Amino acid sequence: MLLRRAALLLSLPLAAGVALPASLAARPMTPQDVARLESTAGMAISRDGTHIAYTTLSRPDVTKGEANGGARQELFLADAPLQARAWLPEGMEVSQIGFTPDGAMITFLWRADGEKRALWGVPVSGGPYRKLAAIDDASVKSYAFAPSGSEVYLIAAAEKDHEREADADAGFNSRVYEEELPYSRVFVAAVGDEVDADPRQLNLPGEVYSFEVAPNGEFAVFTSAPTPLVDDRYTELHANILNLYDDSVITVATEGKLGDIEISPDSRQLSMIAAVDENDPAATTLYLVDATTGEFTALNEGAPEAAVDAEWMADGRLASVIHTGAQSLLRYYSDSGEALSTVDPGELILTGLDQGGNILIAKANSPAHPTELFVASRSGFERWTEHNPWLSEIDFGAQRTLTYAARDGQVIEGILIEPVGEPPLGGSPLILDVHGGPESHESNGWVTSYSSPGQVAAGQGYAVFLPNYRGSTGYGTAFSKQHQGDAAGKEFDDLVDAKKALVEMLVADGDRVGVTGGSYGGYATAWSATRYSDEFAAGVMFVGISDLLSKLGTTDIPNEEFLVHARAQPWDDFAFTLERSPITYAGQAETPLLIMHGEEDPRVSPTQSLELYRNIKLRQPDTPLRLVWYPGEGHGNAMAASRYDYNLRMMEWFDTYLKSGDRTAPVPAPRPDLMIEKDAE
Repeated sequence: MLLRRAALLLSLPLAAGVALPASLAARPMTPQDVARLESTAGMAISRDGTHIAYTTLSRPDVTKGEANGGARQELFLADAPLQARAWLPEGMEVSQIGFTPDGAMITFLWRADGEKRALWGVPVSGGPYRKLAAIDDASVKSYAFAPSGSEVYLIAAAEKDHEREADADAGFNSRVYEEELPYSRVFVAAVGDEVDADPRQLNLPGEVYSFEVAPNGEFAVFTSAPTPLVDDRYTELHANILNLYDDSVITVATEGKLGDIEISPDSRQLSMIAAVDENDPAATTLYLVDATTGEFTALNEGAPEAAVDAEWMADGRLASVIHTGAQSLLRYYSDSGEALSTVDPGELILTGLDQGGNILIAKANSPAHPTELFVASRSGFERWTEHNPWLSEIDFGAQRTLTYAARDGQVIEGILIEPVGEPPLGGSPLILDVHGGPESHESNGWVTSYSSPGQVAAGQGYAVFLPNYRGSTGYGTAFSKQHQGDAAGKEFDDLVDAKKALVEMLVADGDRVGVTGGSYGGYATAWSATRYSDEFAAGVMFVGISDLLSKLGTTDIPNEEFLVHARAQPWDDFAFTLERSPITYAGQAETPLLIMHGEEDPRVSPTQSLELYRNIKLRQPDTPLRLVWYPGEGHGNAMAASRYDYNLRMMEWFDTYLKSGDRTAPVPAPRPDLMIEKDAE
């Protein structure tokens, strides 16, 4: 087996809210830098805690001439802090890493040439990788070992309909919308020296999304929805306890969205992150569930926080990542639900946990770096990876949390990145970067990506503010419900109030404030560029909403929209529906607006962008306007080239209209300068 040694040397960290000295940070961040960022994707620790594995997430660096492609993960085995070895041949892309129950092998999903995706393993002591389990006619989606390691449960794609394929080959390729749905299947296969050629299929109801076996081997927990439709996964996903002896099933009777589920080491109970009711926008409340009855008890219901992930320790404690506003903490509970202790990780934003041998590992980011791997210790969190040592070259803008009072007195928190260098006395050009959902939130961690200007904008003299407006998570369910039934109301008034507060603080120049965001953040951008056009000098809208009436008929999540956002149907009040649609105000749109959208978006139809473009074009023909399609992309760009292209276009648009504040400047050329390095050959 070909191995590559990766010596990971830790560079000087950046404290939250503190910029590196100019002598150590020689240059601003660029879109080319964003294109080459790497991070920790998967992580796993063996049951006894003796081995830690992780995967790096990256994309081809198209700025260096690499061939375009999507996300790729490569496997590493960590030896010690900042020391790891690549554990598979170079270029071998895997997913869903884990360990066999005895810890002897790292397991992963991989698709060999000419084969379906299957379960593979590679010894931690070295040696060749080999196939452990497979389904002949379909790819494996996920897997879970029985405690003994002699069997493995596989969730696989639907069986191929060979008759249907033959019809399609003959030209009869019509599709019936939301019918003929392909359901996943669950199998149990023996694990040994030979791959089980005849795994047994389980008869489970609905579409199964996850499967986990209890440590005592007596039951399993699986999550399922009535159909594979995305709307059902959002609104009708349930946890089920499957008795592995008699195949009886107990459904945990939750309402609304469902998140992480884990089984306690004594197999007596589950931890579960779920919504409090069907109208709760997000699964953020932590519960304990009795494994014999399915009855559950909330541990933090009503608290101004969000449970993000949980993991049972070997000693029976429950560790949980809790986000409190823009920060995070690690909280330990007893097996009876008593809060035992809390660990403040400082500038780190914890996002995920895993445990083995009572050793806790975590994924976390910070204002100084994207997601890295950490190991918890009595003194805090020890960093085990350094994926982007070159970040020590970057001159970062200082980053901190900031609060302001909205017009009705509601306190709103957000993340402020100050421009690099000395800001002008009259305030800097400001970009409001509005998150989607709105059932999500911004943490005071790494906030720069292909669609989020972050430190790239700060390096070009912009201030950037990421508001956790009404509807955001992290501040309790009551706060996340404040936007309901009031689309584009108080939630987007919060954005205008953010602008006014930052102007008053002399952070922003009131004549040079722009806005950007994707999905619901794209809705906010469309609203800001039309209804509030007099407030914003430039906008970049991504996969955004412009017409609430037509959105209902073109989205794949209409029930989710009704339950956790609108709380009413458009036909209940057509006038209100139009009143809260940006296209209604297209006639007053004078804000230069760049609209970008994936052509295959099932969540927010590309027609939403086309409607806004066409309405502004006809009603305000002098307003600088551009619509960019991304072929093959969905609700967000996945391919490296389209992500880089997006970043370039976004920054070029703001440079054209926001830095000068001139709304009449000529529209940039259709094609940005890609600045791609050619091969030396």
